[in-house]
Amino acid sequence: MGDLARLASCERDDRDGRLNHIVGSSPALEFVLAEVQRVSPTDATVLILGDTGTGKELVARAIHDLSPRSGCPFVKLNCAAIPFELLESELFGHEKGAFTGAVALKMGRFEMADTGTLFLDEIGDLPLALQPKLLRVLQEQEFERLGSCKTRRINIRLVAATHRDLPKLVADNVFRSDLYYRLNVFPVAVPSLRERREDIRQLVLYFVELFARRMGKHIDQISDATMNAFIAYEWPGNVRELQNLIERAVIRSDGGVLPNPIPRAQEAISPSTPTPSTLRDYEAALILQTIRAMGGRIGGPYGAAAKLGLKRTSLITKMKKLGIYQPRHPRTGAELDEELEQDQN
Repeated sequence: MGDLARLASCERDDRDGRLNHIVGSSPALEFVLAEVQRVSPTDATVLILGDTGTGKELVARAIHDLSPRSGCPFVKLNCAAIPFELLESELFGHEKGAFTGAVALKMGRFEMADTGTLFLDEIGDLPLALQPKLLRVLQEQEFERLGSCKTRRINIRLVAATHRDLPKLVADNVFRSDLYYRLNVFPVAVPSLRERREDIRQLVLYFVELFARRMGKHIDQISDATMNAFIAYEWPGNVRELQNLIERAVIRSDGGVLPNPIPRAQEAISPSTPTPSTLRDYEAALILQTIRAMGGRIGGPYGAAAKLGLKRTSLITKMKKLGIYQPRHPRTGAELDEELEQDQN
């Protein structure tokens, strides 16, 4: 198990210690972490975008931990998890007797986060009726508890997150445009796991080590077939799904071997795409698929290299190594050699 733990952490040793809980070293993830480090020292409002399960809360926590407010409260609230009739009280608090059932004074999340960071997850699900009140707090840094006439001033930094398309919600008149612009000061888009497959191996090792330690199990073998199944799977639930499947696999493990928790992984790949038998086959298939999707283009902002998070020269070198030529504009290996030499000159 120690070997797996060392492998899982070896690529994170040179990273700021407060980012080590975010696992991976792909170009897509490194770009996000660079953005986090750029915005953290400021007090700017951050809007974290990404699919469910991509780790938006981890990014929010990293922004707080790297900020001057790191020693102050980090308070979080999921706007989609609280019933509408309770959400206003959760945000702003209430006085005793403010409404039926308010038997005691209650501090809201804004007040609890004073001097620190408030993380509002699933901000796209905030009811329209509460949006003007949130906008006022962000603009004026003041609010009133329910049932109180006393204005309270606060000093918070807001980080919000959503998996929803906020511009579309604005167009549909279910999200205020002025609130959207106030939240969208510094957007950070967290990539899906499909967009950073290079990180899957490291994530697998990390979670295997984590759950094996918690359960007192010893796992020292993950077969190539099992690892390839993880890499080939489409991960609709992103990192959260990966974490849950590995926990299941660790529970079912025997003899130090991690079983494959994706027995029908090939069905997650498009029926028209052959299932890769090795990591090399998968990498070749992914490059070909991306080049086709980009209309045969390799370089430029809309080329396959940019889509894969690689330099153009790096992609050409990788193509040569894998024996891949552009599908729409067939070239020989010699022609790719000549193009690569021109780029390097």
